[in-house]
Amino acid sequence: MKTTICLLIVAALSPLSFASVNGVPTIEQSLSLKSASNPRISPDGRYVAYQVSETNWEENAFETEIWIAVTATGDRYQLTNAKKSSNAPAWSPDCSRIAFASDRDGKRQLYMISPTGGESVQLTKLETAVGSFAWSPDGRRIAFTAAEAESKARKDRKEKYGEFEVVKDDYTMTHLWTIEIPDDPKDKMPEPARLTDGAGFTVGGFSWSPDSQRIAFSATKDPDLGSGDTADIYVASVADKAIKKIVDTRGPDNNPVWSPDGKQIAYETANGREFFFYANSVIAVAPSDGGAPRILSDQFDENPRMIAWSPDGIYFAGQQKTYAHLFRLNVPNKSIERVSGPDAFGYGQFSFTRDFKQTAFIGAGPNDYGEVFVSSLAAFQPKKLTAMSEQLKTYRLATREVIQWKSTDGTVIEGILIKPADYDPLKKYPLLVVIHGGPTGVDSPAINADRYYPIEMFAAKGALILRPNYRGSAGYGEKFRSLNVRNLGVGDYWDVISGVDYLIGRGMVDKDRVGSMGWSQGGYISAFITTSSDRFKAVSVGAGISDWMTYYVNTDIHPFTRQYLKATPWDDPEIYRKTSPISYVKSARTPTLIQHGELDKRVPIPNAYELQQALEDRGVPVKMVVYKGFGHGIDKPKQQRAVMEHNYEWFSRWIWGEIQGK
Repeated sequence: MKTTICLLIVAALSPLSFASVNGVPTIEQSLSLKSASNPRISPDGRYVAYQVSETNWEENAFETEIWIAVTATGDRYQLTNAKKSSNAPAWSPDCSRIAFASDRDGKRQLYMISPTGGESVQLTKLETAVGSFAWSPDGRRIAFTAAEAESKARKDRKEKYGEFEVVKDDYTMTHLWTIEIPDDPKDKMPEPARLTDGAGFTVGGFSWSPDSQRIAFSATKDPDLGSGDTADIYVASVADKAIKKIVDTRGPDNNPVWSPDGKQIAYETANGREFFFYANSVIAVAPSDGGAPRILSDQFDENPRMIAWSPDGIYFAGQQKTYAHLFRLNVPNKSIERVSGPDAFGYGQFSFTRDFKQTAFIGAGPNDYGEVFVSSLAAFQPKKLTAMSEQLKTYRLATREVIQWKSTDGTVIEGILIKPADYDPLKKYPLLVVIHGGPTGVDSPAINADRYYPIEMFAAKGALILRPNYRGSAGYGEKFRSLNVRNLGVGDYWDVISGVDYLIGRGMVDKDRVGSMGWSQGGYISAFITTSSDRFKAVSVGAGISDWMTYYVNTDIHPFTRQYLKATPWDDPEIYRKTSPISYVKSARTPTLIQHGELDKRVPIPNAYELQQALEDRGVPVKMVVYKGFGHGIDKPKQQRAVMEHNYEWFSRWIWGEIQGK
């Protein structure tokens, strides 16, 4: 069989980008949908600043601008309008100014603007880009993180020897800085002042103390993703730059948040557990001057994502099956109550007013597109401030619903079933399985702007789409997330194929026209399907693992493999063999599309070449596309268009028999 390998720089436009398919958005239209995110409610509750992302096809970029919504009236206006992006709005405590980040003049820097508009003021002009940032509670300073500039020694080395990297030695650390904010924006901006430095650690998340005198931060020994377990909590004094480590437990300790009185610091922790990729993290609290920590959220069977500490308790977000909710933790008695409602609604990206009486967030229910909402916290009643879903009014969209089935071993699995707008229960449909990454990702029944798979166009062609929340997915508790430990691929396949059989058993699916696709972990499971099953007629493997040995020695996150397989390949080669798709390639028969970023460090491209060559040697129809200049994610619109078109063409050929191979 013929194999095609495409080295892609920019995809040529094709009719698929423009031609409407049964009244649903085309690939180009799907990628052009605007979306709202990161709502930040003003401390007094009068306004919400948020960012809107839209597609700039000419610049081949997704760009964001900051908008303002008036909470009382719902009126909206665009605040920033510059080349490139402006994002991450942050209100000053007195509500008079908004700090934001922008790469309009090159590297990402800090700017400031009045919420009523006007010219922005540039706050920083660093050699490197600014990372995260936050106002001090007294409004006098902004703290921010930034990577170290290239040292003179490194520049001299480059001049003498050219470019090279000493692996696990040539690190660029990230550190904390502060900058004073003058009362009059027209005054000369002071130079930023360092708060941390040196090669001893690299800074992650941070937060100000209520009195603006100290900053708590997490830091790891170096920037390697594999060093995440070294994250500990530190406190720095702004006045004298004295630094004290206050939490030093095994496993990662992250996201410090101060108590309202400044005497304690809450943080997320693995609580000393060695295997933390799939285990629950917990919220702990320690004295801000150091001392024994106390675990608070061990009764919450999911990962709590801490947001803020109010006089009423600690607010955190948590996934609950296919939806995410807001919770409040009572610190003295450790009781937890859910704040958000209704049940069948997904909430995220919360921010709060100064008095914690109101919150702003992104929300979406089943078959909804994400919008900005505000609500009282005492009586949770979401009020919509944006109208992003207006973009979809002219289309006939598929419908989404949550379904359940039992896997091969009896485990209950949930998934999202997507049906064509004109679904006929008397017909049998082709089925396309779209598998999320993670493995701790989760699919919901909300409408998302798909970037790799043209879901609406597949549905309009007459397909059912199943998005399984297979074992390992978030939202179903630690035991469920642990079910694919030393069982990767194998148990995941059980969950997929049992879902397929469930729909076939209900008389909904044409069993001779079933396909699978997915990216990252979803690509790995699809590769497992390619080599382990003859039940599927076509597969697409996006940035997928084909051989755990190949993955382990090339990836940038080695602990992931060691934790899920509980061994290195040198200690237990059999578990690496058992869970690797390549081990079963002699059984492969399914036509397979392989898509991969050229510079992928998470799932390095040797995985793709290994699978491609093995399938070619076995005479299995295979096409491989390499997206030049991209890593694990394909994050530019033209190349995302190519990814989607390649998938549309592949399944149109092998499921519908419409498009001949190129």
